[in-house]
Amino acid sequence: MTRRTRSEQGSVSALVAVVATGLVMVAGLAYDGGQIVTAQATARDLAANAARAGAQEVDLDELRATGRAALDIDAATQAAEDYLARTGHRGTVTVNGPSITVSVHVVQPMLILPLPDRTVTATDTATAQTGPEANVG
Repeated sequence: MTRRTRSEQGSVSALVAVVATGLVMVAGLAYDGGQIVTAQATARDLAANAARAGAQEVDLDELRATGRAALDIDAATQAAEDYLARTGHRGTVTVNGPSITVSVHVVQPMLILPLPDRTVTATDTATAQTGPEANVG
């Protein structure tokens, strides 16, 4: 007959708890990390599309007078902000001559990992064009 000198009760439970915690963390890295990558792509798309919307607001008086494309600052800013508002996002818009730059911030909550929400930022610029290059699709 074998006699135990110390109790090993509960040692398996501790091992299972440690392994389960590790597996949840790995799953969290995979899921939450994937959500951050998706948020980055979304922010880039939003910034690019808002900039394109603003770049369509050409100042026709300037174009007719000088032949150079310049943006109507108020209309371009409003078009970009309206696009972002329709998508439920906010950003900053800067117009400089024929170019408009839009920065968008997308907040991605961490659903599995015990970390604070991540804010992803993307910036894109679009430029109004004249001539044959303006028709490139």
